[in-house]
Amino acid sequence: MKYDLLLSGGFVIDPRNNVNQICDVAVKDGKIALVAPNIDRSSAAEQINVSGKLITPGLIDTHAHVFEYVTGRFGLEADMCGVDSGVTTLIDQGGPSCMTLPAFREYVVNPKKSRIFTYLSSYLVGGMEGHYYPSLYKPDCVDVAATVKSALANPDIVKGFKAHAELGGFARWGIEVIRQAAEIGAQAKLPIYIHFGQLWPLPADGDNGIDADTILAQVVPLLKKGDILAHPFTRHPGGFVDRKGKVHAIVQEAIAKGLKIDVGHGSHFSYKMAQIALQAGIVPDTLGADMHGYNTTIPKPSMAGTPDEHSDKDHMFFGQVKFSLVSAMTAMLALGIPIEHVVAMSSWNPQRYFGLPDDIGHLGVGALADISVLNDDRGRFELIDNEGTKITSDRMLTPAFCFRDGIRHDVRSPILPQILAA
Repeated sequence: MKYDLLLSGGFVIDPRNNVNQICDVAVKDGKIALVAPNIDRSSAAEQINVSGKLITPGLIDTHAHVFEYVTGRFGLEADMCGVDSGVTTLIDQGGPSCMTLPAFREYVVNPKKSRIFTYLSSYLVGGMEGHYYPSLYKPDCVDVAATVKSALANPDIVKGFKAHAELGGFARWGIEVIRQAAEIGAQAKLPIYIHFGQLWPLPADGDNGIDADTILAQVVPLLKKGDILAHPFTRHPGGFVDRKGKVHAIVQEAIAKGLKIDVGHGSHFSYKMAQIALQAGIVPDTLGADMHGYNTTIPKPSMAGTPDEHSDKDHMFFGQVKFSLVSAMTAMLALGIPIEHVVAMSSWNPQRYFGLPDDIGHLGVGALADISVLNDDRGRFELIDNEGTKITSDRMLTPAFCFRDGIRHDVRSPILPQILAA
């Protein structure tokens, strides 16, 4: 047989190679061998009819939290968010630090079936307990030299750095942590991924004169081309939309400067804010699910010593829901973003903007056979955000199965959302 596998009759969307039509995809030795209409069915050892489904490059989640156990209740099991949800590649955002990166490699990157990278935490503590303790994220808890050294020693998995520019931190110690993060990125010559939108409650003495609407303007001048602004559609103060309901002018300046925009969906996502930003011409480049143990409904084993007295309110969260990268793609479609761009946000754009290997994120001949197959249902579906706002979509994407390196993984994740008819 000429090929090991043939996916036949699906609608292929491959933004890098400008494919947007019904095609067959042939795989040989774990790599893409051919993408073309009407490939001979007898030329493959295995043939799967995927008529009526979408075939995309293996989906890349730009905002995962999968340092399970080490980050307490915050980190999810990686394959549950990855191949078991139809997503082939995960970028963990700030779970490991320079101190815990060896454990991340040994217990997450190496054993999991999903392909996993990280944006290393700028803070020594990493993503411990999902940042419940703001005092661990002050300037004294950053080691610029050690973080740069760790990243440069692990270039195969460390592709950038994570930091937070938000009201709770600025009220405590100002902009110094962002200055340190920018220095880390500059020395390592890697992107930094900046969280916007309030994460921590204000300290006991209040905001200390910090106006959330000034944070973006303070941070953007410190950043370099290729750095990434996260949560453009956040419902929290300090994001792209000011308290008057207008997009900050500096966002366009940031885009012109070469900064990129990532939708970290998660607990922050607001349809109202998204509509304001999109109407102002702010179209994000990439898409991450931002699922974690505080916003995703899944039973967790008990862990001695975890601070169970905390509530969701302590961490600015709306509550627990079920969602995934693919359901975040549906949300983007419902906002009017074309399907071709939504797929690019979840495949080719992360590959090129997040510093990932060139042989993923597309279906070019010779690329690794990372492929996602999606159901594409039409009808009326109810979508809800973290403010409780409901909208109706006429299109619903759900994962069917995926391949990593040509090996099939069926969808079986317990965190996938239920489809609600409108």
